[in-house]
Amino acid sequence: FASPTQRVLEKSEVAPSKLKVKLKDASEALVNFFTPVTCRHKDKQALIPCRVGESINATECLENKCCPSKTSHELKCYIPFKDNLQLTFRLFVLGAGGLFILGLLPFCCCACLQK
Repeated sequence: FASPTQRVLEKSEVAPSKLKVKLKDASEALVNFFTPVTCRHKDKQALIPCRVGESINATECLENKCCPSKTSHELKCYIPFKDNLQLTFRLFVLGAGGLFILGLLPFCCCACLQK
């Protein structure tokens, strides 16, 4: 049987690492929300090779957050492009949601105060 002090030490050692992982995931999700990317390119855009290499398979390319492209007989991996249309839509929905909440706030306060 373990003593009570050993259990506390084990919990305190595990908790900070889980917290760091959760904060890292949350910050990464927030950054991804405000920087959307797409693999669709237009004719005028130049394809920039991804840092992981040009001649890797599609799965490795996608795991490294790059875009696979088949040109001629060789698979190339390139950096995705910023999606300004998606960013505009996300910011519009976020702003509309905020305004909706601010619009409902006075009604909720009045309802609570009347009770």
